[in-house]
Amino acid sequence: MGIRPGVYLAFIYGIILLLILFFILIYPGIRNPGSLLVVKSEPWGAAVLVDGVYMDSAPAEIFVARGRRHIELSLPGFQSTHIERDIGGRLLASSFFPSRVNIHEKLVSNIPYEAFIYEAAEFAAWTFAGEPSASYQIPLSLSEAAYRLGASAASREDIESMEDTLAAAARFAVTKASLRDLIRAKTLLDNQGLSPSPISLLGSVQDIISYLNKNPMAALWLTDVLEGDALSSLAASEWYLNSVSFEIQNVPVSRSGGLIHLGNLNFKRVDGSLPLLGVNFPPGTEVESFFISETLISVTAWEAFLSQQPHWRKDNLKELMAQGLVTDDYLDPVSGAPAAGVSGISWYAALAFCQWLNEQVQSLPQFYSWELRLPSEEEWEYAARSGVVDYGHFWEWCNNPYAPLSFLSAAPNAITNLGSPERVLRGGSWVNSLGFAGIETRASLPPDFSSPFVSFRPVIAPKRQ
Repeated sequence: MGIRPGVYLAFIYGIILLLILFFILIYPGIRNPGSLLVVKSEPWGAAVLVDGVYMDSAPAEIFVARGRRHIELSLPGFQSTHIERDIGGRLLASSFFPSRVNIHEKLVSNIPYEAFIYEAAEFAAWTFAGEPSASYQIPLSLSEAAYRLGASAASREDIESMEDTLAAAARFAVTKASLRDLIRAKTLLDNQGLSPSPISLLGSVQDIISYLNKNPMAALWLTDVLEGDALSSLAASEWYLNSVSFEIQNVPVSRSGGLIHLGNLNFKRVDGSLPLLGVNFPPGTEVESFFISETLISVTAWEAFLSQQPHWRKDNLKELMAQGLVTDDYLDPVSGAPAAGVSGISWYAALAFCQWLNEQVQSLPQFYSWELRLPSEEEWEYAARSGVVDYGHFWEWCNNPYAPLSFLSAAPNAITNLGSPERVLRGGSWVNSLGFAGIETRASLPPDFSSPFVSFRPVIAPKRQ
């Protein structure tokens, strides 16, 4: 058209540049007009709803389209706040410098302790989910409620009601996560929802100590949820070392130091987590901490069992043999046997004793995550290596089905499903030649076999999933 390139190219480039600037600086404001809603709430965590639609929880920055908007802030236990606001917008450079509308609201709770009860119920429900792992976490329901509602308590009665609720919630703290949440809630509640000061923190510690003194059996509770240095400090404390005893169905139960006493059986704690040698087990086999009877089953304990389970008396030998539970030498004494325990007990009879004693203690809250049973072979060997088990008096029943090559690994459920015609024996007896029986020595018998050279000792161990 007779126009020099230097002119029309400059014109074209100018048009392109203007279009780019238009789409960057102006078009976003035309296409999506609105403002950035900056919401803060006191306490934080309130749900933000715009025109009845949940958008986020405060503090939050939410883009809201231009127009008349209904904004609601909602938090359990607090009165909802409703706000009508005209939302404008910015035409120029709205992508970089959006219009901002600030909302900062303080929420009010009329009956804070009722809201606290609601959150404590959530805490109790989450307790049954077990210890959190890398795959899932649980909310800090109790401490978040203490933060939100502590400052809203208008009277001492409200605070006392919330403290009572906190004490009730403690009955559900059976995991490390729930115990942390409980302690955090206590410290926040004592400072009315604020971060604890040195003075309020000291008061919280005093209250916790007072609570533990009123509940001495909390020692068993804490040994389940503490670990490492915290557990070591607990075990060395005067409070922990004081014996606490009571009776359940004529079976005396008490706790003293690192021992649990059931009747005249003393169960000593064995700290696991160290790998066992691969002589009898696959390499890397580990054992959880457990309690094992220091001695074989005593005459007194066995008589207590027979008094409540007379079916297992020797008078019923024919019936027991007909059921395939014992052989004809059941409970027969043998000349020269040591007085270390009751012998001539079949695996089935030993199992029945453990089940009976387990029923006596399962109604106790401190045994929530524990069970009383025959030791696994791994537990028996670990206790022997730790010096807790004084073996060599009688062969001792273990819970495991016997396999000659136990050091070969297999899935636990497959081992259980396959079973074995015999059960494991460990420890040796007084009639074995010197050096024959050692920590690694294994033997086996059919579960109904009632050898005069065999006895057993129970363990208190974590419940199996």
